[in-house]
Formats: sequence, C-alpha cells, structure tokens
Amino acid sequence: MRLATFTDYGLRVLMRLAGTPEKAVSTGQIATEFAISQHHLAKVVSDLGLGGFVRSVRGRTGGLRLMRPAQEITVGQVVRHLERRFSLVECFRADGGECVLGPGCRLKPQLAAAREAFMAELDRTTIADCAWPGRNPDGRVATDG
Repeated sequence: MRLATFTDYGLRVLMRLAGTPEKAVSTGQIATEFAISQHHLAKVVSDLGLGGFVRSVRGRTGGLRLMRPAQEITVGQVVRHLERRFSLVECFRADGGECVLGPGCRLKPQLAAAREAFMAELDRTTIADCAWPGRNPDGRVATDG
C-alpha cells in the first residue's frame, strides 16, 4: 500500500511533536526541519487539527502541540483520518467510481481484507513509538552511535 504524501507529512508532524512534548513547535520550524513547503504543511496541520490530533497555541511561546498524549494516538487513527479522501482502487471511492467489473469482481474483497490487515498493523503502533527525535528510556535523545 502507498500512503499519500499528505498523510506522510501529517505523520511526520505528529512524530516531531511527540519528540518534544514539553514545548510547542511552529509549522515553519517543522517545514524547515523536514524540507517541506510551509504552505502545504499548513494544510496538513489544519486537517490534523480538525481530526483532534494537534492544536495551535498563540503567543510568544506558541506553536503546535499534540491534543492528547502521543501514547493515545495510533498511527492507524491518523492514517484513517488523513486518507479518508483517497481510495486504494477506484471501486473503493464513496461514489463507487467507474469500474466496469461491478458486483462480480472477485478482487475487491481481497483488497479490502489486505487494507484491513494493513490498518490493523498500524493500530498496534502509537505516535509515541515513532517519536522523532527518538528517545532512550532515560529520556535522552537517542543517537545512532
């Protein structure tokens, strides 16, 4: 399965916020750190806000923060929210698409089962598990060396 770039960016934002839960981080800072267009990232952040994942704090110490602890947000929840406009294949679209195979298609149930297995796996992982930068059990930033 392939996730949309929009979803990839959304996951990056949440992972970054989970990495420093004690401080708010600006959209501009995240855009710079991940080399993402700030304009595009603002759309992603807005959608994450609508989904109840992030909130924006105004003021001198403002920025983005997680709306709930990272341990309570699964990757599956985020993917379901951000991928709601996208379909694995045409026949999965809300309007059914224009697939001519229709009800006799024997591939659709297999793809649906694969999608559910994929999502079930993502439900086993929390944003805290993927926090960036990663942290050691003692709270220090993990390093590769």
